[in-house]
Amino acid sequence: MNEHMNTPAEVIETNINAGVVKANLPLGKMILLGIMAGAFIAIGGSSSNVAVHSIADVGLARTLAGCIFPVGLMMIVLIGGELFTGNCLMIMGVLDKKFKAVKMVRNLVVVYLSNLAGALIVDALVFYSGQYDYTSGALGAYTIKVALSKSTMSFDKAFISGIMCNILVCAAILTAAAAKDIAGKLLAIFFPIWAFVVAGYEHCVANMYYIPAGIFAASNPDYVAKAEELYGITAEQCASVSIGGLVHNLIPVTLGNIVGGSFCLGCLCFFIYRKNWK
Repeated sequence: MNEHMNTPAEVIETNINAGVVKANLPLGKMILLGIMAGAFIAIGGSSSNVAVHSIADVGLARTLAGCIFPVGLMMIVLIGGELFTGNCLMIMGVLDKKFKAVKMVRNLVVVYLSNLAGALIVDALVFYSGQYDYTSGALGAYTIKVALSKSTMSFDKAFISGIMCNILVCAAILTAAAAKDIAGKLLAIFFPIWAFVVAGYEHCVANMYYIPAGIFAASNPDYVAKAEELYGITAEQCASVSIGGLVHNLIPVTLGNIVGGSFCLGCLCFFIYRKNWK
């Protein structure tokens, strides 16, 4: 055993044992932890939007956003929370026969809806805080722009982007489990999440913040006018930022996140480190 870090095999064993706890959480506790995780991810999204909303260079903006957005997962790992995308790794516990697939499905459904509730709470709080007035309403306009781009993304691009995103998010969770101290966990989380934000991949829980944030912003005619002034986004285009647009994005992104986390990384790690090869 390495005194400074856990080995990959130890990380997978730890994750499987954590999956057993997740699978058997009482419903009320699962809901509260899901709300907390959704709120934490939304706070990371809100803060990163403030930081980059006036930066024209896309690469620079994403690089800065990637420095801030990881705070959401950091809070989840250190304080607690049930995050849908990370819980896709519960597939390893199912494969190890520690719990049945129905318990994983129960957890993912409850946590998904609870993450949405947590994100929506932050959406409302941020909107009514007046934050979107920053830079004479430019933050509100930028919030609409981000939501519009996600609401109109094609199914295949959103699905594949979701796969790539959750490979990195789940990698961040596993690498955090490899570290034995807080500083190591924070660094382990930071770089994979930074990479996914810089690359512009799609995270369903983050989008539970970004798209409803755009819906809130689009309800204010001042932000709509600013979006047209800054980005050429018309009032008609703003209508695409809607509950329908949210569903249009979340279906493929969620499916992609499941494939990326459960199958591309979860199953792969299980068969490498837990399967008894003969």
